[in-house]
Amino acid sequence: MTDHNRPFNEDERKGLYRAIYERRDVRSQFLPDPIPADVLVRLLNAAHHAPSVGFMQPWDFIVIDSTEVRRSVLDIFEEENRKAADNYTGERNTRYRNLKLQGILDSPINLCITCDRSRGGTHVLGRNSIVETDLFSTCLAVQNLWLAARAEGIGVGWVSILDQHKLAGTLQLPEQVYPLAYLCLGYVSEFLDQPELQAKGWRSRLPLEELVHGNGWGQPIDNAPLSAVIKTRQQD
Repeated sequence: MTDHNRPFNEDERKGLYRAIYERRDVRSQFLPDPIPADVLVRLLNAAHHAPSVGFMQPWDFIVIDSTEVRRSVLDIFEEENRKAADNYTGERNTRYRNLKLQGILDSPINLCITCDRSRGGTHVLGRNSIVETDLFSTCLAVQNLWLAARAEGIGVGWVSILDQHKLAGTLQLPEQVYPLAYLCLGYVSEFLDQPELQAKGWRSRLPLEELVHGNGWGQPIDNAPLSAVIKTRQQD
């Protein structure tokens, strides 16, 4: 049996699930230590090995270490963050304004993962009915990178409070290229025990048993052993 075909051993399985459960959206714990080039390439290669519909591989990776470029992105964030704060009133508004929602200058490097909406040509296998599969595929590249980063002891923070049109202009993207994920990367002082928004009382993780349906929306699960295990094995 070749190495690619053998089952994962117990330690390998535990390592994978540990990366999944201990992955965090990092904003406040970045250290100034640079990420070695070989480590960064491992992360990019992990992202590049994500699955993609029709094997279109629509992603590109913009590595951003320029302080000038990052300050421009921070300006975009701050403008959009002020708008976002206006969605809340009273105590919720105060709590929102006290959240740290980006590490653009705190992290030693930023990374923008883009999606080329034209990659693969006009007719991509598997994309005929759902044209957004290029975006979905690029999200899988983000997740691959995020899990690999956790295994390397590197924190990742996704900055989603950005005007994508302005961000595309700042990064000089071609018209068909969409800036899907703007990420902050770096070693961290700690990985929090639970997601930061949960720790600060913004939201809690929903119980898995409320999200699993049987054979149709809102229907109970007929599989009693599965239902019992779901109730007893919730993950934080």
